[in-house]
Amino acid sequence: MSAQPNLGMQVTTFENPLGIDGFEFVEFAAPAGQGEALHDYFRKLGFTAVLRHKHRPITVYRQGGVNFLVNEDPDSFAADFAAEHGPCACGFAIRFREPAGKVFDTVVNNGGEAVTGKADSKAVDAPVVKGIGDCMLYLVDRYGDKGSVYGNDYVAVEGADANPAGFGLTFIDHLTHNLYFGNMAKWSDYYEKLFNFREIRYFDIKGAKTGLVSKAMTAPDGIVRIPLNESSDPKSQINEYLDAYNGEGIQHIACFTDDIYSTVEKMREAGVEFLDTPDTYFEVIDQRIPDHGEDVPRLQKNRILIDADPETKQRKLLQIFTQNAIGPIFFEIIQRKGNEGFGEGNFQALFESIERDQMKRGVL
Repeated sequence: MSAQPNLGMQVTTFENPLGIDGFEFVEFAAPAGQGEALHDYFRKLGFTAVLRHKHRPITVYRQGGVNFLVNEDPDSFAADFAAEHGPCACGFAIRFREPAGKVFDTVVNNGGEAVTGKADSKAVDAPVVKGIGDCMLYLVDRYGDKGSVYGNDYVAVEGADANPAGFGLTFIDHLTHNLYFGNMAKWSDYYEKLFNFREIRYFDIKGAKTGLVSKAMTAPDGIVRIPLNESSDPKSQINEYLDAYNGEGIQHIACFTDDIYSTVEKMREAGVEFLDTPDTYFEVIDQRIPDHGEDVPRLQKNRILIDADPETKQRKLLQIFTQNAIGPIFFEIIQRKGNEGFGEGNFQALFESIERDQMKRGVL
């Protein structure tokens, strides 16, 4: 399957010496005895188990072009990572058109760091370097017409559709990282030096009591996007994540859909819980985004957020966020209608929504 999705728009691209070509998967793990919760949640999101490792308890869940791995191998890097962080995203993979060996050599020469611990217990046979919070960042070159990175190590789940449509998710749109205050430059430089990422957005968000800064980094293919968040306030939602996760890591995984209404309604029916948005948000949509053409009652019923570019108000984006699902990690469902951003106009609404939840729980 090609990594180049149909976004309904032209994405901004630039020099791509390594041939970055989308995300291949995110790998998840949980402490011993807690793995079933991961399986259950991914089924609620509309994923199907399509592959299982022949010799190790690792399952590949798929929906459209999105692959999530559940790694329950007790003697592995994933298990050690989960012992330190709790339910977690212990790795993710970026695809490359260039050979993985060549990519690895270039990345290491550019400053990429080797993974420590049980690096030989990788979920798939691909080179790895350190990712956020010392997770595994896999460098994958076998996909689509070139074969499969899962290769001979995995076997198809009996009776499962190899390419299930699920609830309509089609590809991983972005992975947002939460960082310790002061590490923004370190991580933006890391992705820039290793892969030629560029900064395309910068936000400074302030809520009623706390705030955060976010720098959105995008790869040369215009598809692999990694926003970076940090906050100087010890009680901010960023630092609450860092405390709960015991370190830096992936805050949320955003998945694209061509029909966010249908996707979200199916997920709600399956039991997925989303962050709430006050009714007042929906009352001013027509003033904020004139002639948007969306079904506001259906948006409000599903609590879906809408944003548009400030220049024309016509390049739109629809999005919604789940409640925390895997430890402090949550998911975003996103539909782009010509908009390359991250919902800048909604970022404030999301921040305030999470902040209200913090107040309810007595954190603030």
